[in-house]
Amino acid sequence: MFTQLRSAVVLLLLLTVVTGVVYPLAVTAVAQIALPHQANGSLLEHDGKTVGSALIGQPFADPKHFWSRPSATAPYPYNAAASSGSNQGPSNPALTDAVTARIKALQGADPANTLPVPVDLVTASASGLDPDISPAAAEYQVKRVAAARGLDAAEVRALVKKHTAPRQLGFLGEPRVNVLQLNLALDAAVKR
Repeated sequence: MFTQLRSAVVLLLLLTVVTGVVYPLAVTAVAQIALPHQANGSLLEHDGKTVGSALIGQPFADPKHFWSRPSATAPYPYNAAASSGSNQGPSNPALTDAVTARIKALQGADPANTLPVPVDLVTASASGLDPDISPAAAEYQVKRVAAARGLDAAEVRALVKKHTAPRQLGFLGEPRVNVLQLNLALDAAVKR
């Protein structure tokens, strides 16, 4: 019996060292060498200060900025520690009320805009952390942002186009615009 107990303890210690120390250190080392920006959180800097991650959305309410997709995380929007969706289905009156309120807010911020409101500007993603919006959602906001900044809409539209990422590998996902990166580029363009 002592032999079996000794074997079990040795195996437990060995597996603990391999899976709890060696493997995590090896994966961390490979990540730091191969993809250091991604391994460190894809952090974005502005004026020498870290302002966020390219992987986690942020709320923007200023009309001079593009607005992100809504977040359903609690207790505050884009809470990376509480990634979740609202889990409200299409027949849920709370979802209908929330979407209706978001549509009214978007239309109130730009009453002259006659484009259809893109769905990703009024519904949260499954994670509640989505940093991207569709090109249609960015286009919907171009005139508002341009007017708020006193810029030509074509200039703002060119920035949107420059910051539109294509499908991954040419066929995975959809084209997307990272809101934080676009707003940082917009702020930098205005400073020039």
